[in-house]
Amino acid sequence: MTVEELRWFVAVADGDTVTAAAAKLHVSQPALSRALARVQAQVGVPLFDRRGRRLQLNRHGRVLREHVRRALAELDAGREALAAEASAERGTVVLAFMHTLGSWLVPALLREFGAAHPGVRMQLAQDSVPAMLAALRGGDVDVVITSPRPADPAIGWLPLTTEPLRLAVPPGHRLAQRKRARLAEVAGDAFVALKPEYGLRGLTDELCGAAGFVPRVAFEGDDIGTLRGLVAAGLGVALLPPPHVAGSEVEQPATPHLQVADRGARRVLGLAWDASRSRAPAAEAFRAFVVRRGRALAQELTAGP
Repeated sequence: MTVEELRWFVAVADGDTVTAAAAKLHVSQPALSRALARVQAQVGVPLFDRRGRRLQLNRHGRVLREHVRRALAELDAGREALAAEASAERGTVVLAFMHTLGSWLVPALLREFGAAHPGVRMQLAQDSVPAMLAALRGGDVDVVITSPRPADPAIGWLPLTTEPLRLAVPPGHRLAQRKRARLAEVAGDAFVALKPEYGLRGLTDELCGAAGFVPRVAFEGDDIGTLRGLVAAGLGVALLPPPHVAGSEVEQPATPHLQVADRGARRVLGLAWDASRSRAPAAEAFRAFVVRRGRALAQELTAGP
């Protein structure tokens, strides 16, 4: 049975004569009769009883009609959904990003893109970098804003901005009055840090190793806002990106964030996409928008007053 034959069956099952249904469907009466015969042959039972020149739906036909109606409705809904996905102005974009970007860069990108593409639906996700990249490779995510640059050569990459890292210390810390410090000066301090699967944790371990020590981690978390609060509470020091006044992640007034003198104390934020995979028009429109506007927007947000 073809989808077309099932639609023809429903037309006759809903009460039209074969002649009327054929005229409505723009097919010949013999073609419609043959199609109905094929449907009945496929299901193995008669679906109509003949009453003079009319076909009357029987008990078997009524059962099949209800199932066919649901199947056709689902098929039509699927076609409509795909039509929306195929539109650059009506589709869905799945964007994954690091937690720290949710207070400044991502909202700014969404506001500007949304103003130009109001019909596009954004679906957002946050996770560790390995998990986001796995979702990107698997096609569950369209683009990722992350750091550092993925090592996979199949993943496209556009650097957007470079964030300096700061040494956050508790109020009253021996370095609290300083503006600048070297990591070796806190080699004996406890650290609060992200869990090992996060890119910033790897960078923290790398920078501390270059400074000649392994950080003694008192707490591992998933959220930089929590780490700032724990530093303020005196639990330890932390190597963190600067607080962004442009977003909601504003520095706690009593928590000093010192410049780090060590070389390489920074991270590059960028846009990643699977270069081996095609994207729906809406997702490609968002990627092209970030390629065109992302760097300038990130610089505007981090320029300061």
